[in-house]
Amino acid sequence: KTFKGLTDAEFETITKRLQELKTRDGRYTVYVKPAIVAEVAYNEVQKSPRYKSGFALRFARISRFRDDKKPDDADTLQRLQQLYDKQFENKARVDME
Repeated sequence: KTFKGLTDAEFETITKRLQELKTRDGRYTVYVKPAIVAEVAYNEVQKSPRYKSGFALRFARISRFRDDKKPDDADTLQRLQQLYDKQFENKARVDME
């Protein structure tokens, strides 16, 4: 859901590619075939009732596209939960020091 981190040229290229992969339009959503893997940088994982996953990435931005990865290689919701939990472990260590 983010386009931050992309140059104008990259944004134009990925928009064209996603249009080619479009399978259908929803009311506010465009559905595409899972074919592109993006590496997303973020500052924090947050709980969010707004999204089906239950999570949101704070200050998410695309850092690069991973042509060496397949969609099945993408992180899972279980991994996202682990990243969320780990934030608090790391914060607790810093607070104790």
